[in-house]
Amino acid sequence: MIEAAVRDLKSIIAEHDGENVADRRFARRVDDLISVFYDDIGEITTVSSQTLFDLFVIKVLYVERSSTDASIVDYLGSLLDRYLLTRELFSINRQGRLSLLYLSDLLQEMAQLKHFQNLFEAYRKYGDNSLFITGVFPQAFRSRKRRWGRTVAFVDRSYFVSTGKRFYRMASEHELAEDTAQRPTLSKLSTYFEVYLGALNEMAERYIMGFDMNLIADKMLDSINAYRDSGENYHLQNARRYAAILQVSPDALSQVAKRRPALIDPSGAA
Repeated sequence: MIEAAVRDLKSIIAEHDGENVADRRFARRVDDLISVFYDDIGEITTVSSQTLFDLFVIKVLYVERSSTDASIVDYLGSLLDRYLLTRELFSINRQGRLSLLYLSDLLQEMAQLKHFQNLFEAYRKYGDNSLFITGVFPQAFRSRKRRWGRTVAFVDRSYFVSTGKRFYRMASEHELAEDTAQRPTLSKLSTYFEVYLGALNEMAERYIMGFDMNLIADKMLDSINAYRDSGENYHLQNARRYAAILQVSPDALSQVAKRRPALIDPSGAA
C-alpha cells in the first residue's frame, strides 16, 4: 500500500515539475501514509528503505518547504537510501552515539581523493558526504567543553557546508554532468545547500535518529483504546512498543490499559 501510494505521489510531483502542488489534500495524503507507517511498529521494516526516505523527503522538503524540483526529491531519497539501511533507522539511539562511528568513516573517506573512476564521481560523492554528514548528524556539530575550559565543536559545520557547496558546484560544471543529465540538479544542490541541509536535519530528528513523538503518543493511545475495546493482546503489544519509545514505564502503561474509559454525556453535562 505505502509503496504504490508513494510512487503515485512522486508521479504527481514529476508531472508538475517546476511548481509545488502540495495543497491541503496532498499534505493530508502524506500525513496519512506516515501514520500508516507507524501503525504497526513491529512491522515497519517490511517497507523498502527507498520508499521510506522518499516519503520523508516529500514531507519535510516538498510539503513543508514548498520545493518545486522533482529531481531533488529523487536525489535526496536515493542519497539517503545509499547511506542508510532500514534496520539502522530504529537501532540508532536518539543521541546518535552509534552514528559517530559511521561519521568517523565518512570523515576518513573525505580526507583522501581516491577510489574514484573520475573527478566527476569524486566531486559528486564529496558533495553527498558533506550534505549527509551535516544533514543527518547535526549532533556532531554541537559544542562541547574540553577539560581546559575551551568550548569547541566536534566537527566544523561551516567547513562541511562550504565543502559541500563547492564540490556540488564543481560536479555541476564537469562535462559528465551534462552527459548524465545531472547538471541542473547538482547546481541546485550547491546553490540551495542550506535549504536541503535544514530539511535533512528535521528528517533526522523526526524519522531517522528519533521518532515523531506526537504521532507515537497518538498511536500508543489508539492501541490502548483498541485493547480496551477488543481485549486482543496484539493491540497491547503495540502499545508497549510505542510506550518503550516514549519511555513510559511498563507499570504506568498497565494501569492506563486497565482503566475503563470515562463515559461522556453527549450534552456536555458533567
